[in-house]
Amino acid sequence: MNKIFKGRDPILLLIVGAIFVIALFSLYSASHCPGSSAVKNFSMQQIVWFGLAAIISIMFIALGYEKWLDYSYVIFGLNLFLLVLVLLVGNTHLGAKRWLSLGLFSLQPSEFCKISFILVFARFLSDNSGRLDSFKTILLSLLLCMVPFLLILKQPDLGTALVFLPIFFVMIFVAGAKIKHLIILVLTGSAALPFMWSMLKVYQRKRLLVFLNPNIDPLGAGYTIIQSKIAVGSGGLFGKGWLSGTQNQLNFLPERHTDFIFSVIGEEWGFAGSVILLGLFLLLVKQLLYIANTTNDQSGKLLITGIITLIWFQVFVNIAMTIGLMPVVGLPLPLVSYGGSNLMTIMVLISLAISVNAKRKIF
Repeated sequence: MNKIFKGRDPILLLIVGAIFVIALFSLYSASHCPGSSAVKNFSMQQIVWFGLAAIISIMFIALGYEKWLDYSYVIFGLNLFLLVLVLLVGNTHLGAKRWLSLGLFSLQPSEFCKISFILVFARFLSDNSGRLDSFKTILLSLLLCMVPFLLILKQPDLGTALVFLPIFFVMIFVAGAKIKHLIILVLTGSAALPFMWSMLKVYQRKRLLVFLNPNIDPLGAGYTIIQSKIAVGSGGLFGKGWLSGTQNQLNFLPERHTDFIFSVIGEEWGFAGSVILLGLFLLLVKQLLYIANTTNDQSGKLLITGIITLIWFQVFVNIAMTIGLMPVVGLPLPLVSYGGSNLMTIMVLISLAISVNAKRKIF
């Protein structure tokens, strides 16, 4: 318990708490339906998930990030096994196999693979820090990334699969890889884009085409993004007020409790509320950067680098897709979108950062 209290970062915890409070108000609004008791209260469900995530996070802090790094290859291997299991016996929803049914709840292994990949990649890069000038080592590290990437893409879950690419490039860059090797990988990946296009499902191709012109299918693939842009744009400077968003309350906006929760915030709290939320995410990243820059442990620094990249990439992509600046790829907004797996993933990653902070303070 002493390690937990030493690692406690009050600023980091306050920022996480503030973001979660915004999430609760937004999720309540997203599930609000006057005069009906049959509508699911997403905010209450999220509180339950938050409590469970907090308990698990305390366990991660108590054991220490170094212990998790020691077993990272085993954890990563088990996670890959679960990803294969999903493809074989997973639950199918809207044409995608992403969940394993465990009775009372469903598990989404692709979410937890974000944790295991960041752990194993930080361990791999630390163990091979003196060999990163070799292109062979770079290719071996790429293999660690491509296995989960392809398994998750097969589900299909393009959004989650894409998360692994920026994490890979940022972490390996910070570890000291040569720029020319990274450029070769980027150019090779760009040349493979036509092949990747052929691997996409029909609805995924439609989403990409609709990004270029939502009006080509305004009642189909383009419907959600059109309604989202209307919601965010109609919020104005200060919004329409809590529980007063017309696109939200009149059910024009699909998936508003998950991928499009920012549309609810933009409509009801306006530009001012959106800036406050973005400011909190910036403070969260700033605090994580401070921990990374003040730790002497290379593996801890790389671990937090991966955490920062994951959080900021998801924030950027989620908000960009709700306002039409990026295709809809199904990435949740960290700590805000409804969902136990995603919330637990972000909470565990933040607990690992707190564990790095604990060692920094002890020494």
